[in-house]
Amino acid sequence: ITLGPSGMYLASQGRGPIHMATQARAVYDVSGAGDTVIAATMLALAAGANPELAAYIANHAAGVVVAKVGTAPCTRDELLDSFASE
Repeated sequence: ITLGPSGMYLASQGRGPIHMATQARAVYDVSGAGDTVIAATMLALAAGANPELAAYIANHAAGVVVAKVGTAPCTRDELLDSFASE
Protein backbone atom coordinates (compact mmCIF):
# COMPACT_ATOMS: atom_id res chain seq x y z
CA ILE A 1 0.00 0.00 0.00
CA THR A 2 1.54 3.31 -0.99
CA LEU A 3 1.31 6.02 1.66
CA GLY A 4 2.58 8.95 -0.38
CA PRO A 5 5.10 10.96 1.60
CA SER A 6 4.83 8.48 4.50
CA GLY A 7 6.34 5.64 2.47
CA MET A 8 4.64 2.30 1.98
CA TYR A 9 3.02 -0.43 4.00
CA LEU A 10 3.59 -4.09 3.17
CA ALA A 11 1.11 -6.70 4.37
CA SER A 12 1.77 -10.36 3.62
CA GLN A 13 -0.25 -13.38 4.59
CA GLY A 14 1.19 -15.05 7.66
CA ARG A 15 3.59 -12.18 8.47
CA GLY A 16 3.30 -9.01 10.48
CA PRO A 17 2.86 -5.71 8.64
CA ILE A 18 5.95 -3.74 7.64
CA HIS A 19 6.12 0.05 7.29
CA MET A 20 8.84 1.36 5.00
CA ALA A 21 9.55 5.07 5.36
CA THR A 22 10.41 7.15 2.33
CA GLN A 23 14.03 8.02 1.67
CA ALA A 24 14.60 11.69 2.54
CA ARG A 25 15.04 13.78 -0.60
CA ALA A 26 13.67 16.83 -2.36
CA VAL A 27 10.36 16.08 -4.07
CA TYR A 28 9.73 17.89 -7.34
CA ASP A 29 6.94 15.89 -8.94
CA VAL A 30 5.05 12.80 -7.80
CA SER A 31 3.77 12.03 -11.32
CA GLY A 32 4.51 8.41 -12.13
CA ALA A 33 5.63 7.40 -8.64
CA GLY A 34 2.87 4.81 -8.27
CA ASP A 35 3.59 3.38 -11.71
CA THR A 36 7.26 3.17 -10.75
CA VAL A 37 6.39 1.28 -7.56
CA ILE A 38 4.31 -1.23 -9.51
CA ALA A 39 6.92 -1.70 -12.23
CA ALA A 40 9.86 -2.01 -9.85
CA THR A 41 7.97 -4.38 -7.56
CA MET A 42 6.96 -6.68 -10.39
CA LEU A 43 10.44 -6.65 -11.92
CA ALA A 44 12.01 -7.50 -8.56
CA LEU A 45 9.51 -10.30 -7.91
CA ALA A 46 10.04 -11.70 -11.42
CA ALA A 47 13.79 -11.70 -10.73
CA GLY A 48 13.24 -13.78 -7.59
CA ALA A 49 13.11 -11.17 -4.83
CA ASN A 50 10.88 -11.83 -1.84
CA PRO A 51 8.06 -9.33 -1.19
CA GLU A 52 10.04 -7.35 1.39
CA LEU A 53 13.04 -6.91 -0.90
CA ALA A 54 10.76 -6.04 -3.82
CA ALA A 55 9.06 -3.34 -1.75
CA TYR A 56 12.44 -2.00 -0.60
CA ILE A 57 13.65 -1.74 -4.20
CA ALA A 58 10.37 -0.15 -5.33
CA ASN A 59 10.52 2.39 -2.52
CA HIS A 60 13.98 3.49 -3.63
CA ALA A 61 12.94 3.61 -7.30
CA ALA A 62 9.96 5.83 -6.45
CA GLY A 63 12.25 8.08 -4.43
CA VAL A 64 14.44 8.54 -7.49
CA VAL A 65 11.60 9.50 -9.83
CA VAL A 66 9.91 11.99 -7.49
CA ALA A 67 13.17 13.93 -7.36
CA LYS A 68 12.76 14.67 -11.08
CA VAL A 69 10.39 17.07 -12.83
CA GLY A 70 7.64 15.34 -14.79
CA THR A 71 7.42 11.65 -15.49
CA ALA A 72 10.87 10.14 -15.78
CA PRO A 73 12.51 6.73 -15.57
CA CYS A 74 14.69 5.42 -12.78
CA THR A 75 17.93 4.15 -14.25
CA ARG A 76 19.97 1.30 -12.85
CA ASP A 77 22.75 3.67 -11.80
CA GLU A 78 20.31 6.04 -10.08
CA LEU A 79 18.81 3.12 -8.17
CA LEU A 80 22.24 1.88 -7.10
CA ASP A 81 23.17 5.42 -6.00
CA SER A 82 19.98 5.57 -3.94
CA PHE A 83 20.91 2.34 -2.15
CA ALA A 84 24.43 3.62 -1.55
CA SER A 85 23.21 6.91 -0.05
CA GLU A 86 21.11 5.15 2.57
